[in-house]
Amino acid sequence: MADVFTVGKELPGALGRTGTISTPHGEIRTPAFIPVGTRATVKAVLPEAMTDLGAQALLANAYHLYLQPGADIIDEAGGLGTFMNWPGPTFTDSGGFQVLSLGAGFKKTLSMDAKGVEADDVIAEGKDRLALVDDDGVTFTSHLDGSKHRFTPEVSMQIQHQLGADIMFAFDELTTLMNSRGYQEESIKRTQAWAERCVVEHQRLADERSDKPAQALFGVVQGAQHEDLRRAAARGLVGLDFDGYGVGGAIEKENLGTIVRWVNEELPDDKPRHLLGISEPDDLFTAVENGCDTFDCVSPSRVARSSRVYAMTGRYNLNVAASRRDFGPIDPECDCYTCAHYSKAYLHHMFKTKEYVAATLATIHNERFTVRLVDDMRTHIEAGTFADFKTEFLARFYA
Repeated sequence: MADVFTVGKELPGALGRTGTISTPHGEIRTPAFIPVGTRATVKAVLPEAMTDLGAQALLANAYHLYLQPGADIIDEAGGLGTFMNWPGPTFTDSGGFQVLSLGAGFKKTLSMDAKGVEADDVIAEGKDRLALVDDDGVTFTSHLDGSKHRFTPEVSMQIQHQLGADIMFAFDELTTLMNSRGYQEESIKRTQAWAERCVVEHQRLADERSDKPAQALFGVVQGAQHEDLRRAAARGLVGLDFDGYGVGGAIEKENLGTIVRWVNEELPDDKPRHLLGISEPDDLFTAVENGCDTFDCVSPSRVARSSRVYAMTGRYNLNVAASRRDFGPIDPECDCYTCAHYSKAYLHHMFKTKEYVAATLATIHNERFTVRLVDDMRTHIEAGTFADFKTEFLARFYA
């Protein structure tokens, strides 16, 4: 497949590095945080604001856009970037997470505590869930109107080609830490088979739509908490020569670095590695050290809408009484639009009176905080000061 990644400076004694991902809509300097615009928008924020706060790319969701407004409409509009007035690079996920997690009733969290329970009878066999998995694909019920739909690897590729993102992901099966070892083994085989089908369909569609900008395809490594399964899954995908790779699935927080390292030790150095669904500062540092290049997560915007914001000294809630007469910014060290123009007292008032602008201003800040943090990691890797930056930042943030 295409060469889309150039490695820059490597982190001594670790797998971390800087690099550049090249796309038809611009370059992404890595490590980089990719904000999530699930339905072709970062909730409450204009695309222009995302540009101003330093976002290099945005990620949208194939499942949601398939259901509404329809991938064909976005294709007719000129692709995802044109449709949402975003000039930079775009990602789409495969829809696999949503069709499975919504059906199983799990939320998108980094940590799923199995607590010794094997729940294949609930999770894998279809009891009380809206999604049913077989070797060919997934049949699911729309969370919008109860209508029945089916995703296969081929359907996911067809949807993502119509969406037209620069980087898309192969269709994979989500598992959780509650699934048994036996089910995880079967799931890895299924995800590998689906990945092979994605590659074939992706090439067919690329040939058929050769007048459209080229799209890169990333495979997704599953395997839960099992080292042998994670490594085997990674090796299997390497054999398909994807443009890049995603690391997916539920991962217990305390094992994040270990599992990411297992995977990235197997993946080729000259391909980008994306860790799906993380944004907490300590997790980002851990993932960068262990070789991941890009990240996405809904959390910065989601928590912002409930008045929770980040600062260099930690995360806090603007709705508390202490903010009522605090006329300083969310974070005096932040360079975002919100911190330059608005006080905590004003934001406290906006949240208390349920004004929509509260979500806009808090989201701008949280997204800038997260984007800037990963940008700073990149700068410190280049300067050879990453370890000192990590120690100082985490000591302040989690004090």
